[in-house]
Amino acid sequence: MEILLDVHTHTLASGHAYSSLQEMVQAATEKNLQILGITEHGPAIEGTCPLLYFRNNHVVPRQFGSLRLLMGCEMNILDTNGTLDMPADYMRYLDVRIAGIHAQCWRGGTREENTQAMLNVVRNPYVHIISHPGDGSAELLFEPIVLAAKECHTLLEINNHTLSPARNKTMARPNNLEILRLCKRYEVPIILGSDAHISYQIADYSRLWPLLQETEFPEQLVMNHQPERFCEYLGIGK
Repeated sequence: MEILLDVHTHTLASGHAYSSLQEMVQAATEKNLQILGITEHGPAIEGTCPLLYFRNNHVVPRQFGSLRLLMGCEMNILDTNGTLDMPADYMRYLDVRIAGIHAQCWRGGTREENTQAMLNVVRNPYVHIISHPGDGSAELLFEPIVLAAKECHTLLEINNHTLSPARNKTMARPNNLEILRLCKRYEVPIILGSDAHISYQIADYSRLWPLLQETEFPEQLVMNHQPERFCEYLGIGK
């Protein structure tokens, strides 16, 4: 599979990443990507950029040679209502909108309540991608989430970063395997995410290939080698 896009990455602006925007663009160009997404953390994460950063996205060029740049945000899901930390009037400044649960700003409940929160976000028309739903930060029922993702054309991410031994996410592997098996059963496309916090990690999915192989996951359901289909599926660029 030729990897042509990576849309979940962070720069210095997120506060705990290590490369500049220009360094990320250069690395993506060297890896022959066609699409790079810069998705800084939403304001509920300590040390990230202010809302003004996202409003000022218009100053950033969107094309660097053959590389298309998408300026977005990884918004935080805050509670069991599916509340996001990005005001709706700011979302229009984002090319790609990711939403995920991060333990430091998540107020969860029962597995059923957490699942309802995720369903509300999957069905949110502003949200394109759910970041690392299988990382174990919240206990979830994955089958209804997969079915909702299919209905709403929301992509579920299989995240490389959460499988790092340093993260100690013990449920990440079994949860992601379950998500992959469900997506395969119901023919739901997924996206691989590097969650790169330094330029060298862009398009690094090395921890995910064994999961795809173990589940015999269909290549046609992986969006990372299909840039045009990715944009069409999510309505990006319309």
